[in-house]
Parts: sequence; structure tokens; C-alpha cells
Amino acid sequence: MEYALEVQGLEKHYSGFSLQKVDLVLPAGCVLGLVGKNGAGKSTLLNLILDVVKKDAGTVRLFGSEVCGPLQKQDIGVVFDESYFHDFLQPRQISHIMQNIYQNWDQDQFFHYLQQFALPLDKKVKAFSRGMKMKLSIAAALSHRARLLLLDEPTGGLDPVVRDEILDIFADFMLEEDHSILISSHITSDLERIADYIALIDDGRLLLCQEKDQLLERYMLLKGSPEQLAAMDSTQRSALIGLQQGAFGFEAVCDIQNGLPAGDVVCEPGRLEEVLLHFIRGSERGDRQ
Repeated sequence: MEYALEVQGLEKHYSGFSLQKVDLVLPAGCVLGLVGKNGAGKSTLLNLILDVVKKDAGTVRLFGSEVCGPLQKQDIGVVFDESYFHDFLQPRQISHIMQNIYQNWDQDQFFHYLQQFALPLDKKVKAFSRGMKMKLSIAAALSHRARLLLLDEPTGGLDPVVRDEILDIFADFMLEEDHSILISSHITSDLERIADYIALIDDGRLLLCQEKDQLLERYMLLKGSPEQLAAMDSTQRSALIGLQQGAFGFEAVCDIQNGLPAGDVVCEPGRLEEVLLHFIRGSERGDRQ
């Protein structure tokens, strides 16, 4: 199998925060959704992949190469959660600058996206709303024939109609077999729509990295009464991930590969957001996973 991205044993230590031994792979032709709370380490991971900050340990391979130099970066389109274009530039000027950076810069394609996103050519970036700046960054990332997109909250601040349009564009990008996307997002419904794999990071630790469909098939939501929870023995109860109790019952996630608790508890598939929230709760409490 060919990989667009391979991360092994990646570490970065700051005062008060550490990214700890992250291992993940992104097969070529797939979309990997990166999920986690604010401050969990998602942006740090993306910066390490791009060699914007220096790692303390581990390896990063892009398209099979451990070097993230100018040649590899020609094949990467990047969208950060904040605009990286100077406030006093206009999109027309940005195109001229990008043409000198990327050997495959396609000005016609860039102008096409600007028209599609209703972005003016001759208006300064400082006058753009947050959503407009995000659309400008996406247009630039898609206009130099990148093979890999690294996206940090690309649909944040966009209304549902525009978000849907952007996701359609990402889906069109993925029609090329060698194209891949790593997308960090809080909007799990977006990831349910386009992601093939899900990686969950919390407090600098990678809790899981798994094919999305297998994840949702393997980890099921359990719901039951307080009496059903009280009837479980310690082994059954320790298998519950992210247990949440209330006056009228409980809810948790269970790995069905380890079997289900005895009794008439309700076992049903969960939405991606529900499953991941239980994993984060379980991580914070030290549940066995």
C-alpha cells in the first residue's frame, strides 16, 4: 500500500504540554479526519508534519520521503485555521506571489474558485470576513495541483450552505486516485461525510486511528437503567468507555469485540460524535480502551 503520510513515534515537548509518540498513516487516495478538543495537539501535529516546528523525536514521511523540503511542499496544499495572507494584499496580487512559489500554480483555476466563492479580485484581505479569508485560503490550496491537502478547521466560520459547497469541492479533489486529505475539524458531521479514517487526539496522546466504518461498527453505544448498571460485575463495568450516569440511566461505549455485558441493556450504533465524546471522557478518567 502506498502512503501519502506516515508518522511514527512523533514527539514534541513544550512547557505544560507534550505531544506523545503519535503513530498514524494516511493511505494515498484516502481522507483522514483528525479530531480533538482545543489544545489537544492537532495544530501541533500539523506543524510538525510541515516541519514548521522541529520535532523532538520520531519520523514523518511524505510520499515515502522523510525530507519535507521544497520539492515535497510543492505537492502539499495547506489551509490553517487563520489566514496566512497579508491584510494589505488583494487576491490578484496573491496569485502573482503564488505563481513565484509554486511551479504548477494555475491562475485560471484560482480565479475560477474566487468567482465560485464570490470573492472580489481587487479587495484587500483585511476587508474580508473570517469566512471569506477561509475560502481564499482554500482556493489557493486547490490551485497548484497538490496531491495532499493539510486542512486545519477549513469549514470553521462558514455557513451550512458554503460548508456543503466546500465539502463537494474536496470530494471532487478526491476523484484523482493519488489525492489525499488530512483534515482537522470539530464538525464531526463533515468528517462522517468525507473521511475514510478517523484519528482522535486528546491531551497530546493519540487515542485511536482507525477506518471510520470499522470504528462505528466496533464501538457501540450501550444504554440501560441504574439497576442494570448496578447488576454488572467489576469486569463488565471496567469495559465501559466514557460511562455517563444520570438519575434515569446510563450511557457508555463498549468494544463489541470484547463481548457485551449480560442483561437487557440497549446496544445500538452511535453517531461519530457520540462515540468520540465517550472516548474523550474515558481518556480523562483513565478508562481501559
